[in-house]
Amino acid sequence: MPNLENLKKQAKQYLRWHREHYHPVAAEIRAALPRFRHLDDHQILEANFQLADALELVARQLGFEGWEALKAGAPTMTNVPERTAPQAFLSSIAAQLFVADVTASCAFFIGKLGFDLDFAYGDPPFYAQVIRDRARLALRLVCEPVYVGDVRQREHLLAAAITVDSTAEIKQLFLTFQAAGVAFHQPLRKEPWGARTLIVQDPDGNLILFAGPAS
Repeated sequence: MPNLENLKKQAKQYLRWHREHYHPVAAEIRAALPRFRHLDDHQILEANFQLADALELVARQLGFEGWEALKAGAPTMTNVPERTAPQAFLSSIAAQLFVADVTASCAFFIGKLGFDLDFAYGDPPFYAQVIRDRARLALRLVCEPVYVGDVRQREHLLAAAITVDSTAEIKQLFLTFQAAGVAFHQPLRKEPWGARTLIVQDPDGNLILFAGPAS
């Protein structure tokens, strides 16, 4: 028979992990609790998650509809079913940009490109992440040249590629960036493969592609 006190401790551990923004727990919450199934890791870790949710999580992992059902059925159980780890779901990707000044770089992405600060580490910061919708860019402090000369500009080496869903959105991005005085490596244009693209250059020379459908 399962030990309910141990299961309660397991639930409290899940609750602590959620409060500490421990990313692996987000996949377990999404797999077990239907109301979290449409959320990505970041949204789950920012959502309201209480002890009752954690208890339900433990119960559902054991095949019950909820904690009360687990308590009612516990006396009839001879053992706890072995947990099967959910298949990993790759919910997001963050390109990493090398920058000489993390604070200045954050100011550019927030003030010019409309991102928000997700987090920053260090005083002064040596690592940060900015987000806009589901796009994430990690900013890593590097105090010496990473690339030789102007190879990025000559070879059009992209640091990140970000997409939007419609022609109207890519056009609006271009106009918004243009009004903000953003430096373009390549202005908005229609590509032969059926997309509209633009490439901006950040203060450190990183090239970021934005792309959307041509029509």
